[in-house]
Amino acid sequence: METKFIRNFSIIAHIDHGKTTLSDRLLHLTGTISDRDMQAQLLDSMDLEKERGITIKAHPVTMYYTAKDGNRYELNLIDTPGHVDFSYEVSRSLSACEGALLIIDAAQGVEAQTVANLHLAMKQELTIIPVLNKIDLPHANVEEVLTQLEDILAIPREEAIPASAKNGIGIEEILEAIVQRVPPPKPTGAASTQALLFDSYYDTYRGVVTHVRVFNGALKAGNQVKLLHSSKNVEIKEVGSFNPKPYKRDELTAGETGYFTANIKSPLDIKIGDTMTDSKNPSPPLPGFQEIHPMVYSGIYPINTADYEHLKANLAKLQLNDSAFAYQQETSVALGFGFRCGFLGLLHLEIIQERLRREFEMDIIATYPSVVYKVTLTDGSVKEVDNPAHLPPVNHIEVIEEPMVKSFIICPNGYIGDMMALVSEKRGLLVHTETLDGARVMLTCRIPLGEILIDFHDRIKSLTRGYGSMDYEHDGYEPADMVKLDMLVNAESVDAFSCIVHRTKAEYRGRALAAKLSEVIPRQQFQVAIQAAIGGKIVARETVRALRKDVTAKCYGGDITRKRKLLEKQKEGKKRMKSVGSVNIPQEAFVQVLKS
Repeated sequence: METKFIRNFSIIAHIDHGKTTLSDRLLHLTGTISDRDMQAQLLDSMDLEKERGITIKAHPVTMYYTAKDGNRYELNLIDTPGHVDFSYEVSRSLSACEGALLIIDAAQGVEAQTVANLHLAMKQELTIIPVLNKIDLPHANVEEVLTQLEDILAIPREEAIPASAKNGIGIEEILEAIVQRVPPPKPTGAASTQALLFDSYYDTYRGVVTHVRVFNGALKAGNQVKLLHSSKNVEIKEVGSFNPKPYKRDELTAGETGYFTANIKSPLDIKIGDTMTDSKNPSPPLPGFQEIHPMVYSGIYPINTADYEHLKANLAKLQLNDSAFAYQQETSVALGFGFRCGFLGLLHLEIIQERLRREFEMDIIATYPSVVYKVTLTDGSVKEVDNPAHLPPVNHIEVIEEPMVKSFIICPNGYIGDMMALVSEKRGLLVHTETLDGARVMLTCRIPLGEILIDFHDRIKSLTRGYGSMDYEHDGYEPADMVKLDMLVNAESVDAFSCIVHRTKAEYRGRALAAKLSEVIPRQQFQVAIQAAIGGKIVARETVRALRKDVTAKCYGGDITRKRKLLEKQKEGKKRMKSVGSVNIPQEAFVQVLKS
């Protein structure tokens, strides 16, 4: 198709503002999906996405629409996730587009991630089309949201399109706006083919299937192309588009979005953000996206050690589908062979673990999540530590720096006090507050990343009764009084339970872990001490009582000294057993403690 009739756009919004429902409506109205095949959340192909009502992966789809001017247009849509942990997925999708639909819920107004995703789109210089969704709701406040659009996002209210994706209101106006406002793709003017690889997945029969946006030239089966990052020459076997299932096409021309398969068998040969060009006459690379750095680390181990190789192969396939996920091999005394995995955030970690269990049927156990600390040693060298086991001895450490985040919390006015208390509890600092409208404020805070890992998002939601929202960006490192908390079972350190915590919170954390361990470690023939230690200082202790045999049962009557003699003999035996006995912590105990 001619370039002037092609439009590439993406949909961006805060989580749960109706992106997926709107994309379903667009597919239906353009006739891409027949009435018979129509279902809710059509582009969310994973069970996980449907269950949680969130989009995890960006999904491309090609639609054809005959506009009011009589021309037939090819519209390439990329549906993107809304959650903060997947903002990398959003930035990749935007690099393949010229325009973006910015969806705002008419009942909830502008939220934290609406602002964050809009900034991503503006950085890419995309045309923004604001859409006011859910105008049919009884508590929708269109006038107030239009004011927010002007005040917070600096977008004129006249540009907004009122719509209801659920009831099909305003869908045609949105399609016309895409045709009229989004510019057609411009060829880069390079001498030969240029295409951006923006996503990929693994197919058991076809190998690696790569999503591609063609910027210059054309791609068709039989072409010899070169992947610039790996300098690998491959032959294209098949090209096609999605509707939303993949279908074969003769060629993909400049400006079009689709997929290609080639003789690529290893997931490691594909680098997301790479440029593909003609192998005989290569063109320069396109501006890709920045290398992503994981912020949260956790160890993933197979429960059955025989599954190690199987887990390794499955992690490679997952990494192909999610380039923000990173892993490397590691071993643990308690858990055996496994992998140290890096994630963008806690939801990302949760989703990867769930996908391993569901899609690949793996039985896995994950260690407590940790962040990357910068440790300056006494000799002046700097070491990055993401695993408590690798923290150098205290006498070698000059200073430990922890990663900080700048967090934007939007909440109703009545909950400011609760939010400020939560921020100070998490060792955060309130930088400034900004009134958005009569009912809501935006708090900007600096908080250590390690503190917001576990329950911060949930606490915001519960404190504000679901009305609060947050977004964060990384904001450098800061020195902090961090210590390594060791858990000792029978005077032996268990590496799987070690963690790096702030000194003020170490005692509380040690008590909680010791109490949990005392519940799950089975009783032995001797007393087992569970201790939390910082260096040589014990900060908490729990005791697992010994199993005792009633040795006095055979004494009926007689002198008390007979019973005492038997008890003393038992005491000696227990003491001897304790000096040679070891405590084997069962795998279930690890699973239970790490789950809690």
